[in-house]
Amino acid sequence: MRTALIIAALALPIPVAAQQMHHSAHRMEAPAQDAQIEDPRAGHDMSNPHEGHDMGDMSESSDAATDPHAGHDMGIMQGQDTTEPDPHAGHDMSDMQEQGSDDADPHAGHDMGGMDAMSLPQSGPPPEAFSGPEHAADTIFSDSEMAASREQLRREQGGAINSLISIDRLELQSGEGADAYVWEANAWVGGDLNKLWIKTEGEGEFEESLDDAEVQALWSRAISPWFDFQTGVRYDYRPSEPDTSHLVLGVQGLAPYLFEVDVAGFVSDEGDFTARAEAEYDQRITQQLILQPRVELNMSAQDIPELDIGSGLTSLDAGLRLRYEFVPEFAPYIGVEYQTDLGETRNITQTEGGDPDRTVFVAGVKFWF
Repeated sequence: MRTALIIAALALPIPVAAQQMHHSAHRMEAPAQDAQIEDPRAGHDMSNPHEGHDMGDMSESSDAATDPHAGHDMGIMQGQDTTEPDPHAGHDMSDMQEQGSDDADPHAGHDMGGMDAMSLPQSGPPPEAFSGPEHAADTIFSDSEMAASREQLRREQGGAINSLISIDRLELQSGEGADAYVWEANAWVGGDLNKLWIKTEGEGEFEESLDDAEVQALWSRAISPWFDFQTGVRYDYRPSEPDTSHLVLGVQGLAPYLFEVDVAGFVSDEGDFTARAEAEYDQRITQQLILQPRVELNMSAQDIPELDIGSGLTSLDAGLRLRYEFVPEFAPYIGVEYQTDLGETRNITQTEGGDPDRTVFVAGVKFWF
């Protein structure tokens, strides 16, 4: 009996002591392990990737849980910022060791010096195109040599003498009253710059004598590629009135849209000033069939009683002529023309019992040689 009590007393503290020794061993193992093992993730951002997740089921997991990087060689990650994944992981980056930026320069190896002065495209020639002389030959030869050369060129190329005779209108006009005939002709001789022009026009009735005729002798000087300045004298012949002479100043040429224009002012030996403007246009219907509108406007600065002319606009002739060119030098035509007196001249005509308005049909021929 005594022996049994001693054995029971000795057996009671054994589990408690053993349990305390077991927990003591656990507490001492962790510091010893931390001191011996180097952390392979030193220098890495070790923020918890599971932050915000319910980790209740793993609360009792031991410190010896499986490392997700176990078995990976983390040596290449030493000192590297792991905030963003490396896009070149696994690539041979030896060629990029000396580059100063993380991204490859897409223009590496290109000569970018010519890009400094790049500008937007410009229309027309550059300003440098007008920096030199007007003629390149002036940079090689002296002024005297160039002047002699240009004079020789003018004589050989632009100094040739040419001539032309043109009958623009030779026609019969038929309408109310007596039939009439009309002519208008020009002739010139000269070079490119200077010409002598002879102009003549007139009209009359078949049943009566000539109404009037005029002749002009003009010096013509080219003032542009399209227009000539003309000056000279004009002589008027009228069987029933005294002859009259005029000083002439005018311009003749080709206006925009290919209108042929002839404008002139006349100062008579009596001191009267009159003016006349003519314009016509050749509209080709075919290569040989041509429709020509024509307008003639006359004016006077004062009344001229002996000619039944009042001051202001005196008369207007507007017509259409359709001609057929068998050859360029010969073309018959037909047409219609409206003739009217204007202003004070219209009143004078009505006072004398005449008709200020007249429509006539015309037939004629145009030729030149």
